[in-house]
Amino acid sequence: MVNFGFFDDWHPQPGRLTGWSVSPGAREAMAAAPAHPAPASYQQQEYLRTTHRTASAGRRASRLCMISFDIPGAPDLAAMTRALTAFVRRHDTFTSRFAVEADGRVVRHAVAAAAIELLPTDHGDVADSAALRRHVQDTTPDALHWDCFSFGVIAREGSFTVYAAVDHLHTDGVAQALTCMDLLMLYGGELSGAATPPAPVDGHLDYCRRERAENSELTERSPQVGTWLRLLQRNGGDMPAFPLYLGPAGAAGYNRGAQVTMPLFTEADALRFEQACEDGGGRFVGGLFAALALAEAELTGNDWHFVLTPANTRRTPGEQGSVGYYTNLVPIAFDVPADATFATLVPAAQQAADLARTLTDVSPHRVLELAPPDLGLRVRPGWVAMMLSYVDVRRIAGAELFDSINGGLFANRAAADEVYVWINRFLDVTTLSLLHPDTDEARESIERYLKTLTSIITTVAGDGDYALPAGA
Repeated sequence: MVNFGFFDDWHPQPGRLTGWSVSPGAREAMAAAPAHPAPASYQQQEYLRTTHRTASAGRRASRLCMISFDIPGAPDLAAMTRALTAFVRRHDTFTSRFAVEADGRVVRHAVAAAAIELLPTDHGDVADSAALRRHVQDTTPDALHWDCFSFGVIAREGSFTVYAAVDHLHTDGVAQALTCMDLLMLYGGELSGAATPPAPVDGHLDYCRRERAENSELTERSPQVGTWLRLLQRNGGDMPAFPLYLGPAGAAGYNRGAQVTMPLFTEADALRFEQACEDGGGRFVGGLFAALALAEAELTGNDWHFVLTPANTRRTPGEQGSVGYYTNLVPIAFDVPADATFATLVPAAQQAADLARTLTDVSPHRVLELAPPDLGLRVRPGWVAMMLSYVDVRRIAGAELFDSINGGLFANRAAADEVYVWINRFLDVTTLSLLHPDTDEARESIERYLKTLTSIITTVAGDGDYALPAGA
C-alpha cells in the first residue's frame, strides 16, 4: 500500500540524517535578483497573500508537501548532491522567490537556474520518527521565503530513506509523484554515469504567463464567467462551505488544522463502486460527488450540492512532467431531489464534473475581479471553500513502483478554516483524508459526516445503490 496522509502518518526508521538546502552563494544571488516580469499564477498569488496575512499568528499557514521513499544499500552523498542540484535546476519554479508588497501586489524575483546549488549538512543520528518529523517541518521555511524546499537522506544499515519537502507554492499532488520519479532517475543516472538526461520539461513561468494572458481576455459577458457567477448567486453570493457547524474562528482569524486519514475501501470494493457508477451512467469521480451530495442531503436536507475541486492545468506535453503549482479550482454543482438515490443522482453529478472541466483554465479569482458590484456577492479576499480532490494514483507514471520503494506522500496540517477532502485511489486501496479546523465542534461534525458518507459509499459498493432515508 502507498503511504498517504499527514506528517503524523509518516514513520521513517531512525538513522543518520543528512539534509540539503541552498548554498550561501545561491542565497546571495537570489537576494540581489531583480524583479521578474512573469506574474505569479492566480493560485500562487492568493496563496501568498493568505500566508502573508496569517504570518503574524506565529504558526505556519502555508502547506508543506513531502514525498519519501526507500532505496537499498548505502547512500552516495556526492551523487545525491548532484542529483538534487540537477532537480531544482530542471524545474524553473524553484528559480523564483516572491515578495508580497504593502499594497498586496505579489512580485516575482528570479535567478538563473545555474546559480542554484544545494549543499549537504550532516545532522547526526536521529533516534526516533517524531524527531525526524519535527526536523523536516522546523527546517523548511514557509512560502514567504525562497528556500521553502528541503531534501534529506536518513541512512541506516542496509537501506536509506529519501525525502523531498516542498511548500505547496512550488508543487501539487501530481508534482509530488513526479518528484519521486525524477529523483530516482537523476540519482540512478549519477550512480551509473548515464549520459542520457531526463526528457526536457516546459517551465512553470511560461504557464503563469499563459494563464494570465488567457484570463485577461475574459469579460463579464464571457460564458465561463457567467457560469461561475450564477453558481455563486444561487449559493447566497458565497463560495461553498461544509454543511455542518465547524466552530468559531480561531486566534488571528484562523484555526489550526486537524486531520483524519482512513482507508475508504479495498480495490475489490472500488471496482464494485465503479460498476455502480457506470450502471448509473457515470464514472468513478461522478459517483464520489454523488455520495457527497447524498451525505449532505441526509444530514441537512439541502436540495443542492455545491463544492469545489482542484483541476490539473498541465496542458502541453512538456508540462506533463513539470513540477510546479499547476492547479485551479473549479465548481461542481447539481440538484439533489428529495427522492434521489445514488443511481439517479450519478448522471447529474457526472454531468457537473464534466462541465467543470470546461472551466479548468478560468480562475475564480479572475471571475471575482469581473463580478459586477450589484450582484451582491459576499466573497471576500482570503476566501476559503469546501473542496474535494480525487486522484487516481494508478494513472501516474511510475505509480506501480511506490509499493516496492515504500513510497509515501504527506503534508503538514497547516491552517484550516474549511474542510478539505482528499480521496486517492491506489493499486490496492482507496483512501480518504480530511483536513478540518481543530475545534471541538468541528470534530463532532466531522464524525457525523464521515459516519454518513462512509455508510453511503459502503452500501453502494455492496448493494449497487443507496436511497435517502424517509424524511431526511
